[in-house]
Amino acid sequence: MAEIVIVPDAAAAGALVADEIARLIRRTPDVVLGLATGSTPVPVYEALPERLQGLDLSSVRGFALDEYVGLDPAHPESYRSVIAREVIEPLGLDPARIRVPDGRLQGIQHAGEDYEAALGAAGGVELQLLGIGTDGHIGFNEPGSSFASLTRVKTLTEQTRSDNARFFDSIDDVPRHCITQGLGTILRAGHLVLLAFGDSKAEAVAGAVEGPVTASLPASAIQLHPHATVVIDEEAASGLRFADYYRYTFDNKPEWQGL
Repeated sequence: MAEIVIVPDAAAAGALVADEIARLIRRTPDVVLGLATGSTPVPVYEALPERLQGLDLSSVRGFALDEYVGLDPAHPESYRSVIAREVIEPLGLDPARIRVPDGRLQGIQHAGEDYEAALGAAGGVELQLLGIGTDGHIGFNEPGSSFASLTRVKTLTEQTRSDNARFFDSIDDVPRHCITQGLGTILRAGHLVLLAFGDSKAEAVAGAVEGPVTASLPASAIQLHPHATVVIDEEAASGLRFADYYRYTFDNKPEWQGL
């Protein structure tokens, strides 16, 4: 089962996870990080610059989880643009060492295979950041996704498009297709760190960590991983049956174990 860490707010979660990422970079300067987008991981990215001061980041590598299909890579809401704006530029990473799935229509038939090959050549992801959708998706693996799935093109649900419409002028501008790392791809990472904030995520979080493992709730796949950490605020934890136990175990965890 995943380790559940309940924190007061998103800022506390960002600080906790940023500390772990900084520790990894100090230990392994060419570490491969799995980068999520959307609003959820922003507190982590905001907390990182202070913790990375003085470190040589020229060898850090990263792979984004997903990208919209058919959206101009220069569009401000393409995940290529988001990663550049929120991660590469603030941290001073080498853009050539940060990969995003290729969502351009030309070559989309083999873009998933190309991304899988690049991940393999890099040796795999050490720490993968994840958010969770209100329908329980991780990456853009919508309900019904196979636990063995690899990077591929998926059709977004109307719920996901509606949730993401806040980043666009209207829901009509939200692409209907994406290219995303599969659940099987995500499960290959060394450490999964799933973040969730707010009561709108409470039902999905409870199902993912305390409910059955089912393709109907893709995030429940983290229960199959040997090293998964779920960092959530009190509102996102409000649906958990064993919240008091999770608080107790984290408060009494040996410090040397880290996340």
